[in-house]
Amino acid sequence: MRFKEKVVIVTGGATGIGRAASILFAAEGAHVLVADINPDKGQETLNAIQQNGGQATFFQVDVSNEAHIMALTQQADTQFGGVDVLFNNAGIGLSKAATDTSSAEWDKILGVNLKGCFFFCKYTLPLMQKRGGGSIVINASANGVMAEPAIAAYCASKGGLIAFTRSLALDYAKYNIRVNCINAGYIDTPINSEFFATPGSWEFAAKLHP
Repeated sequence: MRFKEKVVIVTGGATGIGRAASILFAAEGAHVLVADINPDKGQETLNAIQQNGGQATFFQVDVSNEAHIMALTQQADTQFGGVDVLFNNAGIGLSKAATDTSSAEWDKILGVNLKGCFFFCKYTLPLMQKRGGGSIVINASANGVMAEPAIAAYCASKGGLIAFTRSLALDYAKYNIRVNCINAGYIDTPINSEFFATPGSWEFAAKLHP
């Protein structure tokens, strides 16, 4: 088991990529701290892990709320002894061009996708330093480097994550902490349900991923 006795935080861990990652981390021996805003889906993920003999704890958090992240990471430190791996996966989308996007919508997208990642990194990095190292994986997007129509705020947030990853990697390599990002394409998960319900969407996605 590659993650035996490791403590892993997965944000947005109740559905989609986060749920799959949580289940796989647990199957490899990790104690997974599943962080998500949806308690019902979080419990479903918890049940799936425990039914397979894995260890997990669910935390209901709004990743854009700094106090929530402080509380979770403090508990990770006191109850589990720290954090070895952080998978920053939580994210939301908005199908609007820039001129159609309100300031509140802009703040919400960047609050969850970019600021939420910042909060988790800010409070888990010291815990990793105490343990002598660790790994952070940030789920960015192909849209951080390649734009599509009518997702301006989403593209901005994901581009920010890519730049943030580079900065963290430089600053914390000396502490034996690796920081990488994934630029995922279209995956059939809840965040893309509206997209895939649109006629022609599968063909469009296929052209982006030859």
